[in-house]
Amino acid sequence: MNKAIRQELFSRLRELDPHPRTELVYGSVFQLLVAVVLSAQATDVGVNRATKGLFQIAPDAASMYAMGVEKLTEAIRTIGLFRTKAKHVIELSRILIEGFDGQVPRDRAALEALPGVGRKTASVVLNTGFGEPTIAVDTHIFRVSNRTGIAPGKDVRDVEDRLMRLVPAEFKLDAHHWLILHGRYVCIARKPRCPVCVIRDLCEYKAKTMNQTAAEVSPA
Repeated sequence: MNKAIRQELFSRLRELDPHPRTELVYGSVFQLLVAVVLSAQATDVGVNRATKGLFQIAPDAASMYAMGVEKLTEAIRTIGLFRTKAKHVIELSRILIEGFDGQVPRDRAALEALPGVGRKTASVVLNTGFGEPTIAVDTHIFRVSNRTGIAPGKDVRDVEDRLMRLVPAEFKLDAHHWLILHGRYVCIARKPRCPVCVIRDLCEYKAKTMNQTAAEVSPA
């Protein structure tokens, strides 16, 4: 895929959704950080269901830490890996209180040093919380990048590095959101909805599903 095609591809995604947003619900950068940590191996819908009540009780690092592991574990029991995640959230809250006055640092190294926070989570927080032009690569973005030919790579870091190098600068801030939503609702894993895809003529995927029924291509 060449530069001109990438330009057109992202132009179409932008036209379709000019102001993309994460589907996680949050009211502060701290709440975003917690929601992203909780979202590992869980759906955004499931995380939002759990955090709706949680963030009313514990909206910031101090109140979250005051809950303690036991109460937090109970509050997020519906989410996968809830016991480990509860420990991570309480510990990262303590670190934020002691080292950053309760605020989430705008620094990748500091973020990645927090329990439960890896490169992908840090990238999401930097992008969505602080407006940095980072691109977090999850399974959806990895699939879309390889399937379409936008930025094929052998692993998530390889894809991230290629996206950061190849995505035109004007699209870089929102690229993460466009690609994840495209992978979540259109370029899905088992049967991509090619007939309703706005970039199907630009995509390099050879096994396009062009003979699906209306029911098969409608959003889930």
